[in-house]
Amino acid sequence: MIDMENWGLTPQLVAEAEAAGAYLGRVVSQYRDCCRVVTRKGMMNADVSGKFRFAVKRLSEYPAVGDFVLLDRSDDQSGNGVIQQVLPRRSAVIRKAAGTGQAEQVVAANLDLVFICMSLNDDFNLRRLERYLGMVWDSGATPVVVLTKADLCVDLAERMAQLETVAFGVDVVVTSSFAEEGYQAVRRYLGRGRSIALIGSSGVGKSTLLNRLLGREFMATQEIRQDDKGRHTTTNRQMLSLPDGGVIIDTPGMRELGLEGADLAKTFSDIDVLAKECRFSDCGHGREPGCAVRRAIEQGRLPEERLLSYQKLQKEAKYQGLNAKQIEAEKLAVMFADVGGMKNARRLIQEQAKNRRRF
Repeated sequence: MIDMENWGLTPQLVAEAEAAGAYLGRVVSQYRDCCRVVTRKGMMNADVSGKFRFAVKRLSEYPAVGDFVLLDRSDDQSGNGVIQQVLPRRSAVIRKAAGTGQAEQVVAANLDLVFICMSLNDDFNLRRLERYLGMVWDSGATPVVVLTKADLCVDLAERMAQLETVAFGVDVVVTSSFAEEGYQAVRRYLGRGRSIALIGSSGVGKSTLLNRLLGREFMATQEIRQDDKGRHTTTNRQMLSLPDGGVIIDTPGMRELGLEGADLAKTFSDIDVLAKECRFSDCGHGREPGCAVRRAIEQGRLPEERLLSYQKLQKEAKYQGLNAKQIEAEKLAVMFADVGGMKNARRLIQEQAKNRRRF
């Protein structure tokens, strides 16, 4: 029998399954046509029911790794199980699917912690970390920054000082691929029933970290390239049981990180605090008089790159889910904001559209 409580099962989930008269499982890996699910009786393959598929409106509503699902059976001895329902997620890391479309992709669901892995070599990137932090805070899980490849870092103190300007209220752990004791600090976050995910760019050392936590060579690791960039190892998301308790989800390196949602208030809390001191409540932190944010930049208390990153992510989050025409309308509204306000600009756009339809 599988210890499902170690896989995150709670009395509330059990009660929901009993009320529905169904079996309960958790998705451990996801493929194009089916899922691999763990139940009390073991691992099994499961397909989405036709009724479920018909009712789905968005890609993100399909089962994802980490989801708890209701099934028509507890094993697949007589064929694949059928997923009847995905139970409500208490947290979900979501990004915009790679490409130009607006579809959202669930990276992992029902997480307690997310280890944001970033190497201390030339892949160290504060702007990318801001995007990851915004995505994780928005998910409902708690981020932990795991710095890898400390053995390749020339000036660790400098890196840590830079990190302090970005990772407010976030635990930071430093690890080295050559030192076993370097991973002990990570182990204190593990525990029975706790669900954790690893995210980060390709080649930052997620597979090495996973092998250390599993106590065995589960994932093949690849040598770093001559240009100091890592090689891509993981190709699909999967959930694994940890010997120290709990489960961990390994994810492929994200070549693109389109934000479906981001909690910028937590990620950029320093800018939010400064903005409260601006003369105008709707200050855009550009040329407005009395801007406390611009003053902090001029005084060297805030890097200008951080404000630019904040503004870029604001625009990205604002335009998420809009089609090309809607994005154009929003941009026009901003352009006309100084001569009548955004509401008037939107009203003008709507009136123009009505007039075009008349003719």
